[in-house]
Amino acid sequence: MKKKSVGKRGAEASAKKKVKSKPAKKSGAKRDAKVAKKAGAKRAATAPPRLKHGIGQVPDIIPGKYADGMPYNQVKYVECKLILRPNHFTSRKSFFDFAKLMRRPASETGVKFDTGEFVNAPLQIREVLFLDTPDFRFYNNAFILRRRIPYQDGFPVGDPEIVFKFRHPDIQKCAATDVRPDVPGDYRIKFKAEVLPLKDELGGMRMLYSHNVELSLSSLGHEEDRTSLAALTQIFPPLAALRKHANEKVELVSDTIVEEVLQDIGTLDFGDGVTATCNVALWRARGDHRPLIGEFGFQLKIGRNGKLNDRAMKRAEAFFLALQDEARDWIALGATKTAVVYRLKGNPPKAHE
Repeated sequence: MKKKSVGKRGAEASAKKKVKSKPAKKSGAKRDAKVAKKAGAKRAATAPPRLKHGIGQVPDIIPGKYADGMPYNQVKYVECKLILRPNHFTSRKSFFDFAKLMRRPASETGVKFDTGEFVNAPLQIREVLFLDTPDFRFYNNAFILRRRIPYQDGFPVGDPEIVFKFRHPDIQKCAATDVRPDVPGDYRIKFKAEVLPLKDELGGMRMLYSHNVELSLSSLGHEEDRTSLAALTQIFPPLAALRKHANEKVELVSDTIVEEVLQDIGTLDFGDGVTATCNVALWRARGDHRPLIGEFGFQLKIGRNGKLNDRAMKRAEAFFLALQDEARDWIALGATKTAVVYRLKGNPPKAHE
């Protein structure tokens, strides 16, 4: 019996049959992709929440105007912070011990870190105090009133700096709060996004927005009692809504004056022309020098276009997350420096920070 020869058409038909067997594989691939997608969604659901837009992309502010017709201020700075346990800080050298921890996270995330001339830079000493009503009405309503003055060779230098701020996780509320003072002197507005770790675990980020005004004590121009709430509401109008009666006074929060020890420890280079000086600060009680809390931070200025370089910010975010893991034994979660001072007397405010 003769065998039937397979011609050109037969070969093509045979090839087509082979091709027809692929859809089954494709269907299996679809099922695998679906399973992988579900697994990925499950991992995402259990992973620590992350900033929706990343460090370099601040949410848009809905345009608006203040009572005098001026447009809302815009965020101009992004500041990344790690709140640190104070027990590690026992000498100037210990500030640079933290700098050593930064080297591996920097190297792994493509960030250049250099201590450079900062190794020989002197410590900076500043005195910090907070004023509030006895029931913490300022802080519980997201306002902070602070006075700060630098010291040199053991003596205060220059005019004390007054900072009035509204700090809140809602950027729109921050923008709509007009912190401009009613004073004859100069002042400076500083609106920034503050990036912190999550309150209850490492490896993520949360954001507070801080709408600040900075001015010198002498620029206030009011000679009357500056502990009078009535006088303060004349200078900072948003506080007027918090008054309960005519003769109210503000007082030193927790009866504590803070001594801040600040050390610049190096420069971070995130590439694409984006650099930042970073520092470590220790807050301790003035008088007995009891350590209260520490902080590591670096600040980035947003460009005129309202943005920061995307590639540089991806490196900054990766570095910030990697540093949390490397410095886990140093970090204090769920706090800010201000919050620690408010809690010293055992009566914590009901703040949202």
